[in-house]
Amino acid sequence: MQLRIQINDTTRDIDVPDFMLAEGEDFFAQMDQDMNKGYQMSRKWVDQPDQEQRCQIVADKILTALSNGNQKSGTLMAAYILKRMPQVREVHMNTEGDMQGHELI
Repeated sequence: MQLRIQINDTTRDIDVPDFMLAEGEDFFAQMDQDMNKGYQMSRKWVDQPDQEQRCQIVADKILTALSNGNQKSGTLMAAYILKRMPQVREVHMNTEGDMQGHELI
């Protein structure tokens, strides 16, 4: 599967192997457990992030991974989004510092 990432005027496709979607569930469940404790989403604390907010949090991790050249982490985070919100095919990143502005399309 593929997740398209748009950062400003740049578009990048992340190819996620099928095995990562299937075998990553334990890791994804751990991420969910961590987010169950609440999360600081930019300036706002969210006690119980919903599924869209969780994917915005993870999208922010993709942005960080790509900025740091960490393709492996970016691919794993893309797999989380594709697994948890299978209807999402694109993420338009907010680069103004507000992760709640990441659009899941």
